[in-house]
Amino acid sequence: MKIVIATPLYPPEIGGPATYAKLLEEGLPQKGIEVEVVKFSEVRHLPKIIRHYAYYRRILKAARSADAVLALDPVSVGLPAMKAAQKAGKPFVVKIVGDYAWEQGQQRFGVSQMLDEFVRTKQTSLFVRILQKIQTRVARSSMRIIVPSEYLKNIVAAWGIPNEKIEVIYNAVSVEHIGEIPNMIQELPRPRVVTVARLVKWKGIDGLIRVFDGIWSARRGGLNPSLIIVGSGPEESQLKEHAHNLRLDEVCIFTGERSHEETLAIINDADIFVLNSTYEGLSHVLIEALVLGKCIVATNAGGNFEVIIKGSGMLINVDNPSQLASSLKILIEHQEMRSKLSIEAKKSAERFAPNTMLDKTTALLKQIV
Repeated sequence: MKIVIATPLYPPEIGGPATYAKLLEEGLPQKGIEVEVVKFSEVRHLPKIIRHYAYYRRILKAARSADAVLALDPVSVGLPAMKAAQKAGKPFVVKIVGDYAWEQGQQRFGVSQMLDEFVRTKQTSLFVRILQKIQTRVARSSMRIIVPSEYLKNIVAAWGIPNEKIEVIYNAVSVEHIGEIPNMIQELPRPRVVTVARLVKWKGIDGLIRVFDGIWSARRGGLNPSLIIVGSGPEESQLKEHAHNLRLDEVCIFTGERSHEETLAIINDADIFVLNSTYEGLSHVLIEALVLGKCIVATNAGGNFEVIIKGSGMLINVDNPSQLASSLKILIEHQEMRSKLSIEAKKSAERFAPNTMLDKTTALLKQIV
């Protein structure tokens, strides 16, 4: 069997689709499936619309000699991949890791609803409605849909997609290649609190900075915690200004976007990993922190409760600064509790082994070909 994988991101680009595409490219041949990856980065330099047509032509060329097409998102690569699969007469599968229309609506078109409400409400923005129609059309045109969590299965089902068409396959992570810790971090005091996220509203970075400021101001026992924020995004300058106004410049560090290897090194060095998001499909970086045996504090947003189970971390309610503050304060002050959570995290991480994901993906692909 041969499949074409259409991916919006590919290493050295960072993000869940990049990591996932690489794992499939390297792992599926061991299961008897040849893989050809078509990368959107190869056409991203072209003007809009033209780039998508050029990408469609690349997928179509690859699809003619393949048995199936797998797209790793439902819009940017999903639409041209769907069209190419239809033109070539090949089965089409799409992986959906979030609601693209909601994410764009939050960032660009004034959407303020949380995702669970958004998918059940008629939207006023024409552009958001167009994106909803595109992702729903791509989902309906696919033979099967892969989602990384039960939470996202419910979201996609709310688009009007039959449950039996949606397959939950948990993401897998590989942390074999850990880079070097940047110099800007090596001299920071401990305990080191790390978060990794795209700097957008729903990642809750602003609230994390406010909570950290309270902890820093009330610190005791000679402890001098530091906060490390890894990532970039549209809120970066605003967040930096917020930290500066709170006089946290020396203990709250923004690293900007880092390579995957460097990001893993920063997580691995952390004493506490925190994810204060109000929305997650299934957080890839949260799984990486789990596999690395980190002491974790995360909100119960989206699929997070499927990652943090059985004492493998501390789950708090969404948008609850008092819970976030008390959890971080306890862990900053009690090293023995951090050690206990670290041990449980490593035990729990076995669910996200690459071979498990590859076996389930192989089985799904063989069902449709």
